Amino acid sequence: MQSASVKRAFKFRFYPTDVQAAELTRTFGCVRFVYNLALEARSEAWRLHGERITYNTTSAMLTLWKQTDELAFLNDVAAVPLQQVLRHLQSAFVAFWDKRARYPRFKSLKKSRASAEYSRSGFRYHDGQLTLAKLAEPLKVVWSRPLPEGIPPSTVTVSCDRAGRWFVSLLCDDSAVESPPVTDAAIGIDMGLASLAVLSTGEKILNPKHEVREQIRLARAQRRLARKAPGDGENRKKARRAVARIHCRIADRRSDHLHKVTTRLVRENQTLVIEDLKVQGMVRNRGLARAIVDASWRQFRTMLEYKGSRYGREVIVVDQWFPSSKLCSACGAVADDMPLAVRDWACETCGVTHDRDVNAARNILAAGLAVAVCGDGVRPHRDTPRRQSSVKQKPRLVRAGTATR
Repeated sequence: MQSASVKRAFKFRFYPTDVQAAELTRTFGCVRFVYNLALEARSEAWRLHGERITYNTTSAMLTLWKQTDELAFLNDVAAVPLQQVLRHLQSAFVAFWDKRARYPRFKSLKKSRASAEYSRSGFRYHDGQLTLAKLAEPLKVVWSRPLPEGIPPSTVTVSCDRAGRWFVSLLCDDSAVESPPVTDAAIGIDMGLASLAVLSTGEKILNPKHEVREQIRLARAQRRLARKAPGDGENRKKARRAVARIHCRIADRRSDHLHKVTTRLVRENQTLVIEDLKVQGMVRNRGLARAIVDASWRQFRTMLEYKGSRYGREVIVVDQWFPSSKLCSACGAVADDMPLAVRDWACETCGVTHDRDVNAARNILAAGLAVAVCGDGVRPHRDTPRRQSSVKQKPRLVRAGTATR
């Protein structure tokens, strides 16, 4: 195995004191306020004068804001998180200018993530003790796994979720990551709902359906929340937190299962081929939207891609219009129609009977290998005449970013 140095975030749970919780909550509010104020200033500068304001300008504006009586409260929290959020805003604008993201939006008290990022000048880490700026005592962190030895964290991000749980994430350069040995194994993956993923080997990975298992408990908690009087009363806050805890438990179990599955696939295979599913459009189907969200196909793909990059594997993405389900993996003939209710079908040309999902996974693998060998735009070989295998739209293949070996 070969070792490589990669940046990794190590996330831990911690339990703040009342004083620490109050200070960090105040910091979250100031971070959100400065982000919105800077976003408004940049938007007005462009709308009124056609001027693009950079990070340096907003940083100078922050210094002036702190000197005013109305915004003097910004001096009561650590300065580093306020500077960091201005850098994040600059990155958001760069992504917008490069047409990689939408225009930055204002942060919301109820919807946005409560977090604050500290660079090296804003925290002190020594002998397993983490102390943040403006805090007199170190955080009570539950160190569930060791950090890389001799490598101090470069940034620390503190966050609090809807369930009231506090987390700290430390970004480190981890040089102990060992890449598994190179192998010739390649696999095609077809995402589904009855099975989370069906592999070209014929294996079907179970879909745990975590939200379905918690539906009764979640519905009961949501009914209790609906009966509470509107406003910011304590009873309503408790009921809202109870609902959030159930959602967090569902998300944690889903993420844990996806991590185990993707790690195994990446370690066992050198090449992994998946389909480019447009989840945003698929969830418009009201009958399947909840099941699609619970399966979390996008998170599955994201995990495959970053783990493939980390461990020197190749992840190839086949375009969504590739007819993987209708294409016979034995002879290459394309069926005229393939409703979702059809789970097994027989090819009219060669007579081979296919399991719909296994056949799709094999076709995805063949298309991905064609891309890897011959380049983009190559289709799997077909033995049938064009008259029998024609499709309305020509399949396209898109290759994802791959890791260097």
